[in-house]
Amino acid sequence: MSVTSEQETKGSIFPVKTTGGQERTVATFVANRALQKKKSIYSVLALDTWKGYVLFEAPNSQVVDESIQGFKHVRSKIPGMMQYQDIERFLLTKSMVAELNDSDTVEIVAGPFKSMRAKITRVEKEKQEVTVVLLDTPYQLPISLDAAYLKLVERAKPETPK
Repeated sequence: MSVTSEQETKGSIFPVKTTGGQERTVATFVANRALQKKKSIYSVLALDTWKGYVLFEAPNSQVVDESIQGFKHVRSKIPGMMQYQDIERFLLTKSMVAELNDSDTVEIVAGPFKSMRAKITRVEKEKQEVTVVLLDTPYQLPISLDAAYLKLVERAKPETPK
């Protein structure tokens, strides 16, 4: 069966089962072997969240089989292939600052003000920084924090026109 030129330029994703804890070793070894032997492996992905698996993007299964052959930490190639949609949520991270708006109530989840609630007064999306005023203090103390230190508790209610 011949492979069309469209399939040759668009790779498929093939999962490979590895020895636990050896994902990065397998990824590095196979990537180097593919470069040396000029195999068409487009990308290699070892996710921290997927213990015991490495993903290979290649034009077909045979290229992956030839590249992983004989390496002691490779257990088996999983039959079939995966779609990009199956791994997309592991690759794209959404910035916390994109979800925050002025007047939202947040909880601080790290740093010296951990577990305190605050109201957002300013969001600086380009710096990934938020200025908040602590709610549990007798005076208003504006603090600038990294947006990753915040957890949204309550959205600000939109003002209704009078």
